[in-house]
Amino acid sequence: MNKKDKSSKGSETVYFSDEEGAKNVVGDAILNLWEAVNNLTRLRPRRRPRYRVTIFGSARAQPGTPAYEGTKKLARRLASLGCDIVTGGGPGLMQAANEGAQASGRGNQGSIGIRIDLQAEQKVNPFVGQVYEHKTFFSRLHHFVLLSDAFVVVSGGIGTTLETAMIWQLLQVRKIYGTPLILVGDMWTDFVAWAKRHMLASDPPLATPEDLKIPRCVPTVEEAVEIIRGHRERWAREGRAPAKERRRKSS
Repeated sequence: MNKKDKSSKGSETVYFSDEEGAKNVVGDAILNLWEAVNNLTRLRPRRRPRYRVTIFGSARAQPGTPAYEGTKKLARRLASLGCDIVTGGGPGLMQAANEGAQASGRGNQGSIGIRIDLQAEQKVNPFVGQVYEHKTFFSRLHHFVLLSDAFVVVSGGIGTTLETAMIWQLLQVRKIYGTPLILVGDMWTDFVAWAKRHMLASDPPLATPEDLKIPRCVPTVEEAVEIIRGHRERWAREGRAPAKERRRKSS
């Protein structure tokens, strides 16, 4: 009986003059679309064919500055290891990372940009080989998660902090796991120290000590490269293992 009532309600005609009814129809449709999208994102390959590192960083840094050149060096080193480089596709340190990926000599197909379509947003930087465009920050952030095997964060502002916090929380609640989140430079060491000082001192604590160990803070790009090197080697070994052995390790 309930099922029939629900089906009958869904087939009723709603006219635009019924503002409340029209709002309910639109709201239900949006919720159903989100449910469909969420179900589709559950479908993933057991293993991506290429190891991809997302680099988050400021759009404001200029070529020739230490931050720009350091990020370019980081991406070049990672690309030389066989990593694809993923960025937001814009200027600043995003451009530095894409430029470094191309400078490795692997061509531009391993240099990826995930762009947000905003009127005030700059054009895709010239070092992006593959570009994806999103209308919302939410779908864009989700795309970074779906595409990446590791995350490296360099100097950045509010947008970079948002991206970092999202990945941090997804690792905390194990929506993603076994994925390095590496923060490069003093600003992130200070950021994590601030979180420890305030979140752990609260009564009750606002996070656990284990939560605050999730990001790995390193002072140099060289140390970030070595962490990624080790993780990528494990990724490659697991890809060569028989399927039965991989299932046993993951269980």
